[in-house]
Amino acid sequence: MRRLIGILTFISFGLTAIGQDGWEHLLTGNDLSNFHQLNGEAIYKAENGELIGISKLNTPNSFMATKKTYSDFILEFEVWVENGLNSGVQFRSESKVDYNNGRVHGYQCEIETSSRRWAGGIYDEARRGWLYPLSRNKKGQYAFVSGEWNHYRIEAIGHDLRTWINGVQCANLVDDMTAEGFIAFQVHGIGNKELEGKTVRWRDIKIKTTDLTASRKPVANYAPQISYINNELTQEEQRKGWYLLWDGSSTDGWRGAKLKAFPDKGWTMTDGVLTVEGSDGGESTNGGDIITEDVFSNFELSVDFKISRGANSGIKYFVDPELNKGSGSAIGLEYQILDDFSHPDADHGKNGNRTVASLYDLIRAENSDSARGKNFKGLGNWNNARIIVKGGKVEHWLNHVKVVSYDRYSQTFKALVEKSKYEKYENFGRLPNGHILLQDHGNEVSFRNIKIREF
Repeated sequence: MRRLIGILTFISFGLTAIGQDGWEHLLTGNDLSNFHQLNGEAIYKAENGELIGISKLNTPNSFMATKKTYSDFILEFEVWVENGLNSGVQFRSESKVDYNNGRVHGYQCEIETSSRRWAGGIYDEARRGWLYPLSRNKKGQYAFVSGEWNHYRIEAIGHDLRTWINGVQCANLVDDMTAEGFIAFQVHGIGNKELEGKTVRWRDIKIKTTDLTASRKPVANYAPQISYINNELTQEEQRKGWYLLWDGSSTDGWRGAKLKAFPDKGWTMTDGVLTVEGSDGGESTNGGDIITEDVFSNFELSVDFKISRGANSGIKYFVDPELNKGSGSAIGLEYQILDDFSHPDADHGKNGNRTVASLYDLIRAENSDSARGKNFKGLGNWNNARIIVKGGKVEHWLNHVKVVSYDRYSQTFKALVEKSKYEKYENFGRLPNGHILLQDHGNEVSFRNIKIREF
C-alpha cells in the first residue's frame, strides 16, 4: 500500500510539474541538481519544496542559478523575505569569465522590504543599475506586503519585460540588451552582523515557455512604459503622441542658438549619438549652443545624456535666443548637467543648486522618493533626463526619480529668480513658450534618444 501511495504521489507531482498548460516547475521536491551557485557564499538549501537562502556576513551577492538558459518565458513564484534583507530574481542573466571575472549580470526583479518600496522594479545587476524604479508607479509601490508570502510574475517576451506582485503590475520595461540567459535567486551581500542568518524563501517556482502570446496579462494603465530602445519609438509611445526631437543622424529640426543654421563645428553625430566636443571649457565658445527650430509650451521631454569627467552642460527650455546676443549661452530655464565631483560649479550657487539635474542656480535636485542619493549612474554611463511642463507646474526627473518640482508662476519662484544670476531678465522663466537647447560649455557631453510629446 505504501509503495502504491508513493507511486500515486509521484504521478500527481509529475502532472503538477509539467502538465498544467505548459508550466514547468524549476524546483522539484528538494532537488537542486538543476541549479548551481555563483559568486557569493550565502547558504542555500531546499526543504519542503522551498528554496531557502540564508544571508552570510562579508560575502558578495550570491546567486542560485539555473543551469539552463531561457529567452522568452513567463516565470511565477512566491517569496517570503525577512525584514531588512534585500533579494531579487535574476533573469536573462549571464556569468562570463571575461566580464568582471564572472560576476553575475543582467536583469533583476527586485525583492526588498525597505521604505523605498521598489519591490517588483527591474534593476540591471552589475551593468546599468536601475532601469525601472517604481517612483513612476505609485500603485505598484504598494503591491509588496512585508512579512507575508508574495506572488511574483515576470514576463520576458521579446523586448517587453514586465512584472507583477500579487496581481498588481509593477514594471513595464522595453529593452533590447540581452535576449537570453539564466534565472537566478539572489541573497544580497551584507555587512551588518544583525542581518546575518536572515532568510529569503521561494516556493512554487514555475516557468512557461510556450503559447506565451495567449498567456500574457494585459498592461495596466498605471504602469507607464519606459523604453531603452535607441532613437526609436515603441507603438505605445507613438500612441501617446511621442515623437523624436532628433532623428539620430541629421541636423533636421535644430540650429545654432545664435545662427540660422546648424554649427559647422563643435558637434558630431555618430552611431545615433549627438556629442558636443570638448574644447576650452568656455561657455558657448566652440560650436555654440544648439536649439530646436520649433518652440514648446506644455510638454514632456526625455533625453539620455552621458558626461565625461569634469564636464558641464545643460538642457534648457523656454529659451529666448534674443535675450543674449553677446558672448555666453542663450538664456532659459536649465536642467543642469554636471560632474558634481570634479567640476567647481557644483560648489557655487547656493546649497547645491548647480548640481546635476538641478534647476540651475535656482533649485537643488533632491531625491523625492527616499533619503537615498539622486540615482545618478555615474560618469561614462547613460543617464536619463526628463522634464515635464504643464502650465506653471514643472518637474525634473533623473533616471526616472523626481528631483525637482516647482511652479514657475508662483511668488516663490519669482523670489528665487530675484536672488539669482537671472534677476536682470524681465519675466525670466515665465515665457508662454520657447525653444529647447542643448548647451556647449566646452566639455564633452553626449546625447541620444531625444524625444518629446506635447500636451
